[in-house]
Amino acid sequence: GAHYDAFSQLPAADDNASGVAGLLELGRLLGENPPPGPVELVAYTLEEPPYFSSEFMGSAVHARSLKEADAPVAFMASLEMIGFFSDEKGSQRLPGAVFRLFAPDRGNFIAVIGRLGDGAVVRRVKRGMRRGSSLPVVSVNAPTSVSGVDLSDHLNYWKNGYPAVMITDTAFLRNGNYHTAQDTADTLDYRRMAQVVQDVYALVQEGR
Repeated sequence: GAHYDAFSQLPAADDNASGVAGLLELGRLLGENPPPGPVELVAYTLEEPPYFSSEFMGSAVHARSLKEADAPVAFMASLEMIGFFSDEKGSQRLPGAVFRLFAPDRGNFIAVIGRLGDGAVVRRVKRGMRRGSSLPVVSVNAPTSVSGVDLSDHLNYWKNGYPAVMITDTAFLRNGNYHTAQDTADTLDYRRMAQVVQDVYALVQEGR
């Protein structure tokens, strides 16, 4: 899933046109080569404030519908800002000193973010994505009290009892254009954004 609304009247190229573009390309790839099991590709509205964390979020409506139908879900993956990368030293900020022990300080990777207790699904997603391209994939399981861990649509699947991850360039921890008028298409790295799509495609093709 990926949210297609933008904050205020901003251009929102990374947040989250990048995720929606990735979702559309996944649809094309999976249409040409169907995966071994059922997959839903869902675009959401109302992810941004003032609706974030409310019952009106599109992902909240979708997650509730799955729960009401008692639908089996292997996991949900939220494509949340997948287009901004940098090879410059210090371009990747980290939410706490402990993360410096294992996370790079260059924003040249895609991250898989999960909550504590979802280590198995995060490892599965990371392993599957690494088969798709040479783009580095970094994973983190952290409590929701850590800044950024629950700031996207995956939150609503957690609330409904489903395993979920966020696939992200880490948003404001890397992209200084976040929620500004400078979040424009010319700032994105389309080669590495395409690699993220290849990675997710490889993950989905793994099957169950």
